[in-house]
Amino acid sequence: MEQYTGSQIVVLEGLEAVRKRPGMYIGSTGTRGLHHLIWEILDNSIDEHLAGFCDKIEITLAKDGSVIVEDHGRGVPTDLHPVKKIPTIRVIFTILHAGGKFDSTVYKVSGGLHGVGASVVNALSTKMTVEVKRGGLVYRDEYRDGGHPVTELVNGLVPVVGKCAKSDTGTKVTFYPDPSIFDTVTFNPETIIKKLKETAYLNKGLTLVFKDKINGTEQTFYEKDGIKSYISYLTREMNTLHPEPIYISGTDNGIEVEVAFQYTDQFTEQINSYCNCINVVEGGTLVTGFKAGLTRVMNQYARDLGYLKDKDENFDGRDIRNGIFAIVSIKHPDPQFEGQTKTKLGNNDAKAAVEDVFSEEVTRYFDKNVEVLKAILESTKRASSARHASDKARNAVLKSINDVDTKSKLASCSSKKAEECEIYIVEGNSAGGTVKEARNRKTQAVLPLRGKILNVEKAPLEKILANNEIKTMIAAFGCGIAEEFDINKLRYGKIIILTDADVDGAHISTLMLTFFYRFMPDLITEGHVYRGLPPLYRVEYEAPGKGKKSAAFEYIFNDAELEKFRKNSGKKITGIQRYKGLGEMDAEQLWETTLDPERRVLAQVTLSDTIEADEVTTMLMSSNVPPRRAFIMDEAKYAKLDI
Repeated sequence: MEQYTGSQIVVLEGLEAVRKRPGMYIGSTGTRGLHHLIWEILDNSIDEHLAGFCDKIEITLAKDGSVIVEDHGRGVPTDLHPVKKIPTIRVIFTILHAGGKFDSTVYKVSGGLHGVGASVVNALSTKMTVEVKRGGLVYRDEYRDGGHPVTELVNGLVPVVGKCAKSDTGTKVTFYPDPSIFDTVTFNPETIIKKLKETAYLNKGLTLVFKDKINGTEQTFYEKDGIKSYISYLTREMNTLHPEPIYISGTDNGIEVEVAFQYTDQFTEQINSYCNCINVVEGGTLVTGFKAGLTRVMNQYARDLGYLKDKDENFDGRDIRNGIFAIVSIKHPDPQFEGQTKTKLGNNDAKAAVEDVFSEEVTRYFDKNVEVLKAILESTKRASSARHASDKARNAVLKSINDVDTKSKLASCSSKKAEECEIYIVEGNSAGGTVKEARNRKTQAVLPLRGKILNVEKAPLEKILANNEIKTMIAAFGCGIAEEFDINKLRYGKIIILTDADVDGAHISTLMLTFFYRFMPDLITEGHVYRGLPPLYRVEYEAPGKGKKSAAFEYIFNDAELEKFRKNSGKKITGIQRYKGLGEMDAEQLWETTLDPERRVLAQVTLSDTIEADEVTTMLMSSNVPPRRAFIMDEAKYAKLDI
């Protein structure tokens, strides 16, 4: 037996751990992770704004590939740290879990809670410089190759490099992302613009300036009405039930609460939630508080105004929220997020604060705006009547799902442990047959679909449930749909969409993802949905053997990789096979390229921004062609999967 001793335990010092496992800190090394570097530095500046010390932040994309984030806050401290005995600025930018976020006297509320943002960005950069203006002096420190300080200290402190007015304070961070870490170091200006626009809505009174030196453009973002303007923007092309969004704000037990909402003639609801400017896409207790307060207040008004009689049951919360677009934003001194990705808030006091503030303030509003109240109650009553009328038909369809015969389509796996099982959704019987032959029968199930599923974007649920392919998927997953969905009943830990690498395959994937997002969103938010990435080419080339040349081959996944292989491999290509579809591979090839957990490439489908996801889904799946074409053309050059 091979010995296992302490000498084999590797201890990563300082920022080495970040460079070794960057995905643990920024999510990925693709475009999403690259832009996350900007968000981390931006969050520190926003925290200065939340603390009341910063009203302007500038973000610059420089021509040399660097990003500059400059704020007008207090400036990070430059004095000697009492414990570490080095300048505090170096503590902040070179030591993980170091910052003012752990001391409530410095920041009452903060988006960056773990004190890793600045040091992580430094670790993943080839160069970073930090300039600080404090007390009429300008200080400068520089780091290279993953966060190593290169500036010589003067009497143990960061040197002064200039003077400024005492009223001129702030921090300027310039960093160069490390191309050896990231798949690309090319930033997408539109991604930054979307983030800054959202940030301006969530921080009324804050000015954000974006300077794109590469393209020679500059934009300023400022919203005096905050999330109220945000709701107006989201509903700008919809028919609304009242002229302006309703805005509610207040403080309860040290928690600041803001709510803005607008009713439309849509048949769905969209509630977007933020805690300390972090988009908690799965909601949590703050959304629960909003729903509870809205349901209680509206049912009370419905009885007072005669929309409900004594014998009537209360309106269901779903009917009350029919057509609502809402933003719930809170500032919490000690938020408890569920999961590393901060996608759900768990504080019980947040529920109580939102419910109490909303109930009290919205009652004051409706007492003064009775016509708005009546318009919403009329809509609620119509939604309730329509739901009761369709429930019988819908329940019959849902019940019929239990009787769907999946045996003729589904090749199930023998294991009953959901966490180790996965199901491949495959287009067509031909590809399905090959996948069934190649798979691991213990843990891998296969469900071939016949053609494209229904576009669910504008279809009623009754029509969706009548679609045979969709019914088969629901029956196979075992966890229901819409309000009846229960993630705990899911039979597979991974749902893998496996389509051909062509336009039709991409369309089928988009249709399925739209269905999951609209009617089974927990599949995505809890990380169960993946895209399988089969290779596009099999490249044969000459390889040196013993005394003669022998044949070898390599699988390549896209045209860009093929071009790179041609230019850089130095190998003589003897043949290229292009796979037009999965059915062109034999079982052995499909196993080693696409099904084998040790060698396959999977792209996990994630949801980082509910508002953007909703807007993009609506645009891509609607019948309005020009915006869809413009979006595809604009985004194509930045398209890259995080794997």
